[in-house]
Amino acid sequence: MKIKYVLLLVAVLAFSLPALAQDSLTVVREDIAVMSQGQDYQSYLAYPADEGIYPAVVLIHSFNGLQDGYRDLTDAFAAEGFVVLAIGWQTFERSPSDALVEQLMLDSIAFLSAREEVDPVRIGLTGFCAGGRYTMLFMPLIDTFAAGVAWYGFPNYGDPAAPIDLIDQLDAPMLIIHGTHDRPSPIAGIYAYATALGEAGKDFELKVYSNEPHGFMLSEGELNRDDVATDAFHEMVDYFKRKMS
Repeated sequence: MKIKYVLLLVAVLAFSLPALAQDSLTVVREDIAVMSQGQDYQSYLAYPADEGIYPAVVLIHSFNGLQDGYRDLTDAFAAEGFVVLAIGWQTFERSPSDALVEQLMLDSIAFLSAREEVDPVRIGLTGFCAGGRYTMLFMPLIDTFAAGVAWYGFPNYGDPAAPIDLIDQLDAPMLIIHGTHDRPSPIAGIYAYATALGEAGKDFELKVYSNEPHGFMLSEGELNRDDVATDAFHEMVDYFKRKMS
């Protein structure tokens, strides 16, 4: 598959994101397009401005689209020393097939691996809501991902396969972040998924936030910066730093 990217906007930022980014590195951000199956997926990229080789992460937004909150989250993530590609997986379809998204993930890996600032053996995956399900689903199916963080995902949903059906294929470590008041994806299903992971001897961690609802990192499309969001953000960053060192 031929991979290309189109540079639409570049800005170098010296910014501070209080209560989220700790290191506050200067960050370059770009609106870009990643080609997959002959189509350009409008996406967002952020990375440290300083020269060097960094770990990278593919970020999959929720079913509500690539909202401003995910762009801010991507910036804060990059300020911690990562190249982060927030992939616009809904550019052409609101509910694409799992097979189509899987190919987009493979093409996103190729896009990142071709960049001189990316260490191709340290590429992770994270996702929110529908993106959390995709993280649970593609971590077992794509062995390139070195680690994953699944935010309030859906382990029991999928066609033809659900994440819980693929546990035996999971080899990379994964962190699961969830809230106890998640109605679309009840916590009982997450506990059952975690139990199955444990019984299979998989490398995983589970972080549960009491009384938090589904999608608690964003409110009305904007990034939350309260104590829970701050802690959860650092849980993700620290996990990737530990597992992709």
